[in-house]
Order: sequence, then C-alpha cells, then structure tokens
Amino acid sequence: MSGHSKWATTHRQKEVADAKRGAIFTKLANAITIAAKQGGGDLETNFKLRMAIDKARDSNMPKDNIERAVKKGTGELGGEQIEEIAYEAFGPAGTAFIIETVTSNRNRTVSNLKHIFNKYGGNLGGANSVAWMFERSGVIRIINEELKDKNIDELELKLIDLNAKDVKKETEGLVVYTDPLDLQKIKNEIEKNNINIASADIEYVPKDKIEIKDNVIKENLEKILDELESDEDANNYYFNFID
Repeated sequence: MSGHSKWATTHRQKEVADAKRGAIFTKLANAITIAAKQGGGDLETNFKLRMAIDKARDSNMPKDNIERAVKKGTGELGGEQIEEIAYEAFGPAGTAFIIETVTSNRNRTVSNLKHIFNKYGGNLGGANSVAWMFERSGVIRIINEELKDKNIDELELKLIDLNAKDVKKETEGLVVYTDPLDLQKIKNEIEKNNINIASADIEYVPKDKIEIKDNVIKENLEKILDELESDEDANNYYFNFID
C-alpha cells in the first residue's frame, strides 16, 4: 500500500489530477480557515496557519482561494461554520485509524465515515478507543534530492542538538521527529541550511505497526484509504499498519 504513504500523499497533492483538484482544494481551504480561526491571520505568530498555507501553495492552490480561506477564518467573510474533529476507527484485522476532519456538517461526516469503514469490515470507535496506540509528534520529511550535497551525519547531529526526538533514514528520504512545540524551531533551522522540506506537520505516529499478510484484508485497507483520500471532510488520516 505504498501509494498511501505520507511521501506519496505529498507528491500526489502536488501533481493531483484535475478531477480531484476540487476536493484537494476544499480540504486545504478548510484547514487554512480553521488555523486562522484558532490563531488569527498573522503568519508570523500563527505557525499552524503558515503550515496550512505552505501545503496549499505546494498544491498550486490559487492565491485568491488562500486569501479567501484566511478571511473566512478571521471572520472578515461570512459563510458556513467549520469545525475540526478527530475520529477514531477500527479497520479489518484490528487495524487502527485516526481521521482528522474539517467539516461544516458533522452529521454528514460521521455518516460518511461509518459507511466507509462498515463497507470494508471496520467500524468507528469511541473516544480513546485507538488513540492510545498513537503518539502526537512533529514530523518533518526531506526528500533524497534535497540531501544530495549535504553531510547527513552532521545534519543529524545538529538536529539532535536542537532536541529532535529521532531522525530516521527511509527509502524516500529523511524523517525528523520532534516534540510538537519544537516543530517550528527545527523546521526553520533546516530551511536555514538551504534544504527544502517536503512536509512538516503535527501527526499521530503509531507506537507499533502491524504487518498485514492476507491479500483480501490488504485490498480492503487499500479501499478504505482510497475513500478517505477522496472524502472532502477527511483532512488527514493515520493508521498503524505497514503500508
């Protein structure tokens, strides 16, 4: 299920097909609106807003759309009330999901999520039914291309000195794990070294990952992920199986 890794999601959003562009832009605009609503419209003081706008720009979202989403969050524009809600769910074979939604209609959102999980052998869970399997962490991803001429060992030591919790080398690049409160500081330090960042966000990181060997279960998990990817209310989703 490599098509649903965070690396692939970042790449896919940058080169999304026109047919899905509307759904992606809706998700991005809602995330900007929520960030502006929670922390105001100043990018200097609202890191969450800056990250949301960075994602939107990476996905080639028009400037007018971004500005409109910010004004909606700060109350300069009217419109539907949008709220941010996280849901927990079980997939087949005891797999666990956390789905972060941004929605103007929680009844619709719950109904859609129930339908998705019930259809493929899972179900929505209550509060803390799976959250204990995850840890909230800042996560920064840097693709290999950005690291070509860099001293990786030196960079790793510098990041550890900045209180990075962990630095891991993956096939696609480097992943830096931070305390959520240190994410902005460490992201800024990486960028000072002329390294472009693929993504930087606060995520739910699974404490342990499950390996799925049954092909039917793998197929059903893939379908769940496909439907979450297409759902306009599902802003981010996290799971505890090896993709």
